[in-house]
Amino acid sequence: MKNEKSNNPLLCDPKEGFCEIPTNQQESSPTISKTEKTIKVIYFTDPICSSCWGIEPQLRKLKLEYGDSVEVTYHMGGLLPNWSYNSGGISKPTDVASHWDEASLYYDMPIDGNVWIEDPLHSSYPPSIAFKAAQMQDEEKAKAFMRELREMVFLKKINIAKEENIIKAAQNVELNIEQLKNDLSNNAMKLFEEDLKLARQFGVRGFPTLYFINKSGFTEVVYGSKPYTFYENAIQKLDSNIKKESYAKNVVDLMNTFHSLTAREFSELSGTPRMESEKILNDLVTEGKLEKFTTRNGSIWKLLTK
Repeated sequence: MKNEKSNNPLLCDPKEGFCEIPTNQQESSPTISKTEKTIKVIYFTDPICSSCWGIEPQLRKLKLEYGDSVEVTYHMGGLLPNWSYNSGGISKPTDVASHWDEASLYYDMPIDGNVWIEDPLHSSYPPSIAFKAAQMQDEEKAKAFMRELREMVFLKKINIAKEENIIKAAQNVELNIEQLKNDLSNNAMKLFEEDLKLARQFGVRGFPTLYFINKSGFTEVVYGSKPYTFYENAIQKLDSNIKKESYAKNVVDLMNTFHSLTAREFSELSGTPRMESEKILNDLVTEGKLEKFTTRNGSIWKLLTK
């Protein structure tokens, strides 16, 4: 069964926190671009990686506590090229539905697996290439775009491989749509292929994989979805002089920073007990300050738009 699973990119292992891909032969050593910040994080991911959705709380906390010293760059890994395989019990889109429901419970992050029944994706390549196009415009907007794509597919059961849904996500984060379309037709594919090559050079075997690299070239690697301390310890091992920053932990400030929060995220970021965090968010819905979107497997909250 282990060999079967390793050949199936969509059969993620929640306990390992990892969406594994077939083992790639390592190529020549990768060339890493310089960063002005103390530590660069090379984050290999995919828009439909359920384990990557599972580490959103940790990554958001990392941004708040270490954002001035740590730069995270997203690189696409190509989780689902197409459906031309049959392994690990998954041979067609509908096989993924129950697996995503299980991942939702394990990570305590809302995921509705029924997208694979109602409007399944043929590949994760289109949204991955679109992300590279977004990066050509603005790195931070590209990250917001990735978040928007993930909320669409994991919570709203929207097929993010379709161009009209990719464009809608881009509009929601105020990307330049004409430029996005132009880059999709030109350089974005090349950048995506460069990401795939970089993943092979690093020997990446699944997602999420995060390489923490300091300016001297020393590296710490965190494989899979792990508790926040794993990511923090990687930073401290590379530079013990880096100090975490304080930040406002109330709902409004967190919402103004991130625009949407799950109960698990609010709990991680605010230090509020998990069950209490959901009550706080729901009370703010009652007060007319937040709006709530509920799936079969959890909810997400946003500031109420007037």
